[in-house]
Amino acid sequence: MTLTKQDYSAGLPPPSELGIAGMDSSRGKEESVLESLAGGDPFGSVEPVKKSSGRLIMHSMAMLGREFCYAVEAAFVTPVLLSVGLPKSLYSLVWLISPILGFVLQPVVGSASDHCTSGWGKRRPYILALGFLMLLGMALYLNGDMMVSALIPERGKQRTWAIVITMLGVVLFDFAADFIDGPIKAYLFDVCCHQDKEKGLHYHALFTGLGGALGYLTGAMDWGNSVLGRFLGSEFQVMFIIAALVFLICLTVHLCSIPEAPLRDDNTETKLLLKVDGSSKYGSIERVNNGYLKPKYAEKRTLSELGKSTETPQTQVQTRMTVKCLLKALLSMPSHYRCLCVSHLIGWTAFLSNMLFFTDFMGQIVYHGNPYAPHNSTAYLTYERGVEIGCWGMCINAISSSLYSYLQKAFLPYIGLKGLYFIGYLLFGIGTGFIGLFPKVYSTLALCSLFGVMSSTLYTVPFNLIAEYHREEESQKEQNGGEAEAPGRGKGIDCAALTCMVQLAQIVVGVGLGFLVSAAGSVIVVVICASAVALTGCCFVACFVRYVE
Repeated sequence: MTLTKQDYSAGLPPPSELGIAGMDSSRGKEESVLESLAGGDPFGSVEPVKKSSGRLIMHSMAMLGREFCYAVEAAFVTPVLLSVGLPKSLYSLVWLISPILGFVLQPVVGSASDHCTSGWGKRRPYILALGFLMLLGMALYLNGDMMVSALIPERGKQRTWAIVITMLGVVLFDFAADFIDGPIKAYLFDVCCHQDKEKGLHYHALFTGLGGALGYLTGAMDWGNSVLGRFLGSEFQVMFIIAALVFLICLTVHLCSIPEAPLRDDNTETKLLLKVDGSSKYGSIERVNNGYLKPKYAEKRTLSELGKSTETPQTQVQTRMTVKCLLKALLSMPSHYRCLCVSHLIGWTAFLSNMLFFTDFMGQIVYHGNPYAPHNSTAYLTYERGVEIGCWGMCINAISSSLYSYLQKAFLPYIGLKGLYFIGYLLFGIGTGFIGLFPKVYSTLALCSLFGVMSSTLYTVPFNLIAEYHREEESQKEQNGGEAEAPGRGKGIDCAALTCMVQLAQIVVGVGLGFLVSAAGSVIVVVICASAVALTGCCFVACFVRYVE
């Protein structure tokens, strides 16, 4: 006996019953299910309802908190490492462990979040866990020396354990702070319509710049001689308390911003199962199944086939979660995704080359100081003054990034994503080139504003292109009657593949620039290389990156 499509549909409860079933469940879960069914067709593609600006701003608060903590690390991690006596031979190890781990594991985390069946949603459990690891890492590297002194009485062991705990804290913080960006972006893509994705990404960049500016300004204050500094013991403990409070508040607001529809709801009354069909197209928007039907069911299907259909998605989820299938999915990435990843790698390589060595460049090249001179000498004090001015340049960069991310919305209708991408790389390449050729104090500080243009571009345009690719593929899928051509991949792994390029850029910069500086005998080679890489990126984004019309 077979059932026709019409016969089986007649046996289903009407949509009104599906909408009101489970009224005794929590209000948040109810809103998530209703939002996931917006559009009326439970077997069609899901287009989330439009979100208010307030919700998008709340969602962006996580970027403010993360960047605030990043700025605190940039301002204090070197003094902390020096204060515990870390040998110079271990410096490169500290900065390379985290990006290597991130490059290897971030796609795994992205794929895992694509198939997370938590009732709280797919992304938020991972964001919460990574946020906790950020706080733990920050606590270890800012308070490790104090904790070791309190727990270990032997002075001979104190220095060794202080180095170990501080290194562990730095690696853990960088690892979690780098990882958390992917789930945050995927969370935005999951719960927002296409217009809100673009708007949300601009808010993300805006609050990223604002968080960095606030972090650098807070770190520039003399907390050691304040009341809090005397009470807590040192400025490191004061900065930990401030950064932890800011991050916790921002993370809480972020997690409460927009409800997520769970991947699977086990409520036996509603029978609503939100699952990813294993044959979905690369990067496609997930379909909603009711547990008994699939989106691509045939006109006629036997009862035994219908019974099997409820178990098939679970088996597919487990299969996709293996490392072998994950690598296969990454290797099957369409060419335009690969080109976007390469352009992101070029951009971050140029940006990090400049930013990681910028304060040292200011101290040695602009102020003509010497970091290896005796600490009470004029040459060393001049170098320290240059580093302080370099921190103000970083603050200018953060403020400029925040302002430019707001201006991007005005420029977008006129020059498009291609124009924004090209201009970001071009201005950064020209700005760093002039800094290398004319290393003067005021001109260098003025050109720091162009660093913010590059920063805002890297945080918004590539992810906007990912959203455009997803939208185009979903449209093509609907035109083909829901038929897919390639194995399924979720938005989480797409964002993770893109953010992996940040870790790869850190590895390239950490390994390569040290040799360049040693060979050239001057840190000025870093700025020149950053300019050359950025200008190369201009050509790449103009010629090889695909833009959706």
